Amino acid sequence: MEDLSLLSIGLLALALLATGVVAGIIAGLLGVGGGIVIVPVLYYMFTALNIDQNVLMHVAVGTSLATILATGSSSTLAHYKRGSVDMDLLKRWWWAIALGVVVGATLAGNISGGALTLVFGIVALAVSANMMFRKDGSHLADKLPGSPIKELLGFLIGGISVMMGIGGGTLGVPTLTLFNYPIRKAVGTAAAIGLIIAVPGTLLSLYFGLDVDGRPPFSLGYVNLIGFILIIPASTYSAPLGAKIAHSIDPSKLKLIFALFLGFTGLRMIYDVAGLYF
Repeated sequence: MEDLSLLSIGLLALALLATGVVAGIIAGLLGVGGGIVIVPVLYYMFTALNIDQNVLMHVAVGTSLATILATGSSSTLAHYKRGSVDMDLLKRWWWAIALGVVVGATLAGNISGGALTLVFGIVALAVSANMMFRKDGSHLADKLPGSPIKELLGFLIGGISVMMGIGGGTLGVPTLTLFNYPIRKAVGTAAAIGLIIAVPGTLLSLYFGLDVDGRPPFSLGYVNLIGFILIIPASTYSAPLGAKIAHSIDPSKLKLIFALFLGFTGLRMIYDVAGLYF
């Protein structure tokens, strides 16, 4: 989509607005972070709009990270006021997460779109399997491991999350609860981790995407400004609808549906990448 015709811009705007609505409803339904929804929906939207495959995933990831700057700030503040953010852990963990973000974002900015799509696909499958097969309340140990394993976990959460364009919830919550962390404190702390991921992640997405050909109209680096402007209000206003629907549906069925969605998305992305090379 190299031309800036009114039709192409209009289609892009409608697609991004729809992305925000879908992301908000699913996030409200399941209480998951927007990034794990926004990235695959953007992937499908950009594919339908014939955005260059070489930059498609980079823009999906960068735009998602930018939206987390806004949504993550309000979420972190809300959790902090309720005392569910473990500040002591963040003080010891933030640098390892941030280092992982810098390494992951640098790697993402220098690999092909196919490789970045493959990363998302593989991790999405792993998250899907965790949601489907891990029993509620099960954990690996009674507390987080000591150094350097704890720092390595933070590094991996930061690095993998920024390459996927997601906040701290998707990987942070399962990791913390694996070590017997109370779920509410895990969710609140993961929201703060999302900001640690999103701030440098967005800046590096802006930098690595400068002057790259094939990006959608009105993109600054790998961040699509139309998407940034439309997704945030659309997801914010549609999330309560998802939450309302959630009260009338069995939560376990919702969790299974989303796990299947993630599993299908992961397999589809891997299949798409395989099709590019075979």
